[in-house]
Amino acid sequence: MIKEVYLNNRLIQVDQYKDEIVNGLHKIHIEFKVTSENYHDMAVLLYEGTFDVKVPEKDLSFRGTIHQYSTSITNLYEEGQVGDYKLTLIEVNLEK
Repeated sequence: MIKEVYLNNRLIQVDQYKDEIVNGLHKIHIEFKVTSENYHDMAVLLYEGTFDVKVPEKDLSFRGTIHQYSTSITNLYEEGQVGDYKLTLIEVNLEK
């Protein structure tokens, strides 16, 4: 099972991973935990919207953008909170 995904060289420890090819483009779905301690850094990263995506265990890398995103909690500023994040990224077609 895939345990690590990098977004713009930032390591994400994933709990769930699924990938597929849609219209010739890579699409991955990941689920991971975000703590109140790393919430701000993760929010700043996700606001970038488009990333260099690397999945070392599959030797997969592509430029991807957020297709879907959700979280189980909206206020991680309270100490000791943990949110479940779900993120789907789709490859950007660089040939356009």
